[in-house]
Amino acid sequence: MAKKFKDTKVGKFLSSNGSSIVDTLGSVLPDAGVLGIVKNLIEKQPMPVEDKEKALKLLELDQIELQEVTKRWVSDSSGNWLTKSVRPLTLIFLTLSMVILILLDSLQIEFNVANEWINLLQSLMMTCFLAYFGGRSYEKTRK
Repeated sequence: MAKKFKDTKVGKFLSSNGSSIVDTLGSVLPDAGVLGIVKNLIEKQPMPVEDKEKALKLLELDQIELQEVTKRWVSDSSGNWLTKSVRPLTLIFLTLSMVILILLDSLQIEFNVANEWINLLQSLMMTCFLAYFGGRSYEKTRK
């Protein structure tokens, strides 16, 4: 889950309203501390009251989303073997699927795979690898 501040609900809203907050913090990974700073900046920004209220409400939704993702990662890391192993097993399966397709293609074995399946495998692999390794790196840097 490593989306940048500019990709959050409040980040998109502030960007569309021309706020300089997104220019400054757009590429930062949001956590509780960053979102607290953003709240202070929003309160000090010269903008209409309705926009401030909407931005603060969106900020609150982003904070809740961040907490829920954290709860999910904590929940996955505690419990039985299967819940702890779902993400690594998914990565292993996707990687093996890719290697098998590469071998079948490079060995000139007559085996046709529709482009839709290849695109799906590519999307799944990119999503899983980014979420797993990006999320793990993010967790380690926070500690």
